[in-house]
Amino acid sequence: MAFIAWRYRDKKGRTAKYTPEWEHSTKLEVIWWGVPIVIIIILGIITARYTFALEPSKPLVSDQKPLTIQVTSLDWKWLFQYPEQGIATVNRVQFRAGVPIRFEVTADSPMNSFWIPQLGGQIYAMSGMAMTLYLQADEVGNYWGSGANFTGREFAKMSFDVESTTREAFDQWVSEIKTTAPKLTLEGYKRLAEPAASEVQTFSEFPEGLFEMTVTKYGASHNHGLSWKDIQTIKIQE
Repeated sequence: MAFIAWRYRDKKGRTAKYTPEWEHSTKLEVIWWGVPIVIIIILGIITARYTFALEPSKPLVSDQKPLTIQVTSLDWKWLFQYPEQGIATVNRVQFRAGVPIRFEVTADSPMNSFWIPQLGGQIYAMSGMAMTLYLQADEVGNYWGSGANFTGREFAKMSFDVESTTREAFDQWVSEIKTTAPKLTLEGYKRLAEPAASEVQTFSEFPEGLFEMTVTKYGASHNHGLSWKDIQTIKIQE
């Protein structure tokens, strides 16, 4: 301030234009309004472009048919259902390398976040909603998955094994589960949903529409205790 006051002090012989009544400059207005507007427009275009490009529910470009896996966040474990194969697993997910995976994600517990960091970003698992996330492993390998949202006492144990395999290995894995694993009944699911950590489990069958029941029950009269029979009744009435 002292330098400016000294540098631009009035003194004899100055020829600078003196306009004490000056109050407007179109040129300056265009500069200090135009430049920020142009910057905001450019940033907006870039943001919108990459937001849509990285939208997690956007299908991946591939000549392979996506594999659908339904994911349910529980206290404190992950349930994976394979509707096309008819099997289910707990804390382990396996799929073919080079094939897009369509994860449908919900929660039958407090809000969580489904995350396989080596394959892509996370997506929230929320009760009453089915979120969609497309991921793909380009190579055969093992990965680590986890919940990325704090959900209570055993949150640290909410990790799961991820493996991408060849077509033959995946088909063999599915076949083995179908022939050796027990069935997941509705009563079994209710026990599974009770707050507790869990080891890896596999099931040769699961109740038809279990994932849809889990999503729907939180939207029907805000009743978190609806039974399978209640959901079936609601569907019939609709």
